[in-house]
Amino acid sequence: MSEPDDTDRIRSRQRSRALVTALLLGALVVLFYFIAIAKMSGS
Repeated sequence: MSEPDDTDRIRSRQRSRALVTALLLGALVVLFYFIAIAKMSGS
């Protein structure tokens, strides 16, 4: 078994990675949203 310190460290790393992934996904969604609006208003 691993020490509780290791578990906490792994869990915090997973949480930060999940946060970064969520932020990147959100940024992509916003980017696509603005691209779609720009295409609609341009035509």
